[in-house]
Amino acid sequence: MSPARYALRRLVLGLLQVLTAASAVYALTEALPGDAAVVRAGDNPDPARIAALRDELGLNVSAFDRFTGWLAGIAHGDLGTSLASGRPVAQELARGLAPTALLAFGTLALVVPVAVLLGAAAAARERGLLDRGLTVVGVALYSVPEFALAVVLVAVFALHLGWLPATAVGAGADLTAEPAVLVLPFVVLAIRPVCSLARLVRVGLLDAYSSEHVRHARRLGLSSRRVLWRHALPGALAPAAQHLARTADWLLGGVVVVEAVFVVPGLGTALVDAVAARDVAVVQGLAVVFAATTVAVNLLADLAAFRLAPRAGVAT
Repeated sequence: MSPARYALRRLVLGLLQVLTAASAVYALTEALPGDAAVVRAGDNPDPARIAALRDELGLNVSAFDRFTGWLAGIAHGDLGTSLASGRPVAQELARGLAPTALLAFGTLALVVPVAVLLGAAAAARERGLLDRGLTVVGVALYSVPEFALAVVLVAVFALHLGWLPATAVGAGADLTAEPAVLVLPFVVLAIRPVCSLARLVRVGLLDAYSSEHVRHARRLGLSSRRVLWRHALPGALAPAAQHLARTADWLLGGVVVVEAVFVVPGLGTALVDAVAARDVAVVQGLAVVFAATTVAVNLLADLAAFRLAPRAGVAT
């Protein structure tokens, strides 16, 4: 199967996956007790006010009709209106997009070179001190949940040593203006992907070093550096590229946890606030964004893997 045909088939499948994810999130949100009208009515709500709010927010319409209306809006690029603020959902998401994108893409930009260098160094010294040390440290760090690691780092570097801020409170929307607030979130998000990706690069390089075309390159007298970068590493990066897509999927969940711990005003915080406010429209919009991102990243990773290792072909 050609890459173009495979990409088209995956794109159609991805659209169905996005629709399924949005439907599941909508059903789960509808199952929560209460609704946006009850939340907006506050403490000791008046039943008449709740009824008026439900009528104003369109909650008196059946859940099925609201869902089909939302799908019709999606077809025209309209994510709907927030039940909590009354603003378009697109505006609500745009407010938190920049911090989340900064954390996600910044983490990936940090993970890829560090993991490749560590994996290459470990493969070059198989069963050596560096290889064994990276294995032990990697397994230990990978086993620590993000929230636990975040709490430990805050306690040590923010509260005890005072080197870094504990949260992003007061930093404003532009986190790049105060880069110190990003250090701990980046470390928490990068630790586990670096550990797993470095081990995968190491294994891939060891397999590549034992392959015939790499042995032939060495017989031709090519330098170790050229053998690594031109012959061994491209094939070793094919499975790593697909794993990187799963890492991007994991980041979507990791960002929610990190933003909650470090009080970063991103999409993760918006999701927590929307669930608390029973703001179904915002939750659905975030589900579409997360699902579409997951589909796009996995598709790009599969195509990159095919480009890096065309001998393996594209799975059908």
